Amino acid sequence: MTRRNRSLLIRIMILLLFLNFISFSLYFFLHSAATPSPENLTPWSPSVTTTPLKQWPFLPSFLPWILSNKPAPRSCEAYFGNGFSHRIDVHGGGPEGAGGWFRCFYSGTLRSSICEGGRLRMDPSKIKMSVGGEDLDSVMGRREEEELPEFDSGAFEIEGDANGGGSSRDGRVVDEEFLNRYMPPGSVHYHTMRGLMESMRIVGPEKLQCSQLIEEPTILVTRFEYANLFHTVTDWYSAYVSSKVTGLSNRPHLIFLDGHCKASLEETWNALFSSVRYAKHFTGSVCFRHLILSPLGYETAMFKGLSESFSCQGTSAINLGSNPDNQKTARLSEFGELLRASFGLPVDENWPKMPAAAHNILFIRREDYLAHPRHSGKLESRLRNEAEVFAAIQSWAANHTKCSLSVVNGLFAHMSMEEQLRSIYEASVVVGAHGAGLTHLVSARSKTVVLEIISSQYQRPHFSLISQWKGLEYHAINLAGSSARPEMVIDELSSIVRSLGC
Repeated sequence: MTRRNRSLLIRIMILLLFLNFISFSLYFFLHSAATPSPENLTPWSPSVTTTPLKQWPFLPSFLPWILSNKPAPRSCEAYFGNGFSHRIDVHGGGPEGAGGWFRCFYSGTLRSSICEGGRLRMDPSKIKMSVGGEDLDSVMGRREEEELPEFDSGAFEIEGDANGGGSSRDGRVVDEEFLNRYMPPGSVHYHTMRGLMESMRIVGPEKLQCSQLIEEPTILVTRFEYANLFHTVTDWYSAYVSSKVTGLSNRPHLIFLDGHCKASLEETWNALFSSVRYAKHFTGSVCFRHLILSPLGYETAMFKGLSESFSCQGTSAINLGSNPDNQKTARLSEFGELLRASFGLPVDENWPKMPAAAHNILFIRREDYLAHPRHSGKLESRLRNEAEVFAAIQSWAANHTKCSLSVVNGLFAHMSMEEQLRSIYEASVVVGAHGAGLTHLVSARSKTVVLEIISSQYQRPHFSLISQWKGLEYHAINLAGSSARPEMVIDELSSIVRSLGC
């Protein structure tokens, strides 16, 4: 090749490289200009990635939730299962349609609704409440009112047609008549889900823009007595029922629609659901492909049973499958298995394989601990001489000759949730003064025997009812005051262990 030709070739290569550089620069410039900023991101962009969801575990007591026939009013299934049989299509054509949609499932037995919708937007800046998730020490003295949500108009929006519109001139999704019929406030002083529904507006597609899209099903929950185990179990149960009534194939994400500080029970929320986040922790508006509103824990059968009279007896799913009975249920056993499975504990009734002559007696203790910003850290005594009674039980068990009896010291305030659930599951007998720790009976095995020590000031039916709804053998010692004679407790325990073959 001549020098002239070589020079010409070099010039051509330089020109091609320059043209290639210009074309790539134009491509990236135009691509960048065409990409919307997060706040202008069209919420249904296919470029949004999804997050894997946890699968539902195998539960021996599971029975179908989507029923071919409506359960009878005031039946056990109507109270504890899918009694949400009246569907009200509020907006749009449902999840199969192209636009926004919203509907509710109403239970006449519980007088409560589970609602769900799609193509919705939440604007945290229009929800007035504390941020939530803080360390307890940093928010001591904060009022409860600051932690509960108040909604400005448009805190939640749902996609409508190009003209927007709604059930009223200002674009409301529902009116007061709808709320009074399908979401009555009952005895709740502030029904947060009603407040949310009142804030919801229908807007045109071009206005439904957000900084983040959550593709997977997400449940909204407002907690009230969030540091109390009994009330938190009602919240867990309500969220589980909501998941099943709306037919979720996997465990959903969950968002706290409250501003409570951190509490130890968050460990279980995280174990039960695919993820947990506080609403105020989102930095911008959020769009949801599928959003579910969970009823308040006060609206569950576990809470309503404290003031309403209905007859439900716990039994096994196998028995119900072969002998359906409106006055029997296995739903609490199903839920208890879910709690155990979420911590990797066995769901089998017959594990661990312990010798027939060996039994654990779990004594659930009440301890002082700081629960929430308005708490002094001191628990009110339900059994004044608890330590004396516990020591007497230990001495009696150590000297028992026919069976090996192990007394487990249930200091739940200083145990992880996995340890608490394991101790309940492995117990043949559960003993305790009336207190929230006994709510763990939902995770007990079917042959567990319960002995509740009830002072004269706390004669309440919480745990006799849970025992009944679980099908557990239940005994009570009703005290004239707040102290128990140790020999009286030992006599009752002796009778119970004899029934176990000891």
